[in-house]
Amino acid sequence: MLKIAFDKTFRHPLDKSHRFPMIKYSLIPKQLIKEKTCSDKNFFNPNQIKDSDVLTTHEKNYFDRLCDLSLTNKEIRPIGFPMSKELIFREKTIAQGTIECSEFSIQNGISMNIAGGTHHAFSNRAEAFCMLNDQAIAANYLLNNDLAKKILIVDLDVHQGNGTASIFKENPNVFTLSFHGQKNYPFRKEISDLDVGFEDHTNDEFYLLKLKETLPKIIDDFEPDFIYYLAGVDVLKNDKLGRLSMTIEGCMERDRYVLITCKNNNIPVQVSMGGGYSTNINEIIEAHSNTFRLAQQIYF
Repeated sequence: MLKIAFDKTFRHPLDKSHRFPMIKYSLIPKQLIKEKTCSDKNFFNPNQIKDSDVLTTHEKNYFDRLCDLSLTNKEIRPIGFPMSKELIFREKTIAQGTIECSEFSIQNGISMNIAGGTHHAFSNRAEAFCMLNDQAIAANYLLNNDLAKKILIVDLDVHQGNGTASIFKENPNVFTLSFHGQKNYPFRKEISDLDVGFEDHTNDEFYLLKLKETLPKIIDDFEPDFIYYLAGVDVLKNDKLGRLSMTIEGCMERDRYVLITCKNNNIPVQVSMGGGYSTNINEIIEAHSNTFRLAQQIYF
């Protein structure tokens, strides 16, 4: 059974100018259940993460001040969210959801987190809506508990996974791959193990060609035994923050290729959903829902 992490209790404390895309977190499960892709049994509410699991990835001083809501105004400004205890609780839940999903993936081949993909969180600072790096924390959890030896992080969000790249820059057991808009945020890029930067308005054909050239070679050379996939849909043409020109069909083919590649190579994969800020909320929900539909079709 496909297991999906989803915190049903959270209400995002954002002003009206930001709330529109954030509603996707509650609308995606409703859509999947309505169309019978999933049922209530597919969804689980994660626990709160242990501090010790966070501290494998994030510096204690930063984490303590984050939890105490004592970050400076200078540190808070790049986050883009008003700080609250509820928000920090949510971040801890997201990260634990990705850990629990990872264990489900080892058992069942795949799992999904409705949220997650907080790849702009560094070990010692937060950026761009990201405070705790869920897939980095989960990757360290697997390594530290001998559940995986070599991990590939496939980050296909339109923005470079700068926090993830920084966290693992000295770790030979984690390979970071980032496909992103070359001229998009972050404007000062970190160095991933492999960065593929696309020009503005890149279309489906060129993007998918690069993906199909790149991913099999990394798998053959690095030989990962676990994959984290960040499936941001902010690659779409209508995305307010994206700048690429992919269609919903192209985004779906991207997801199909990644998931089939993982399954054919017998490598467990955990999927976090990442960004999606289209001017059309229905397009966001459809693009994200396609990832879940494909997971069901390919694995179950």
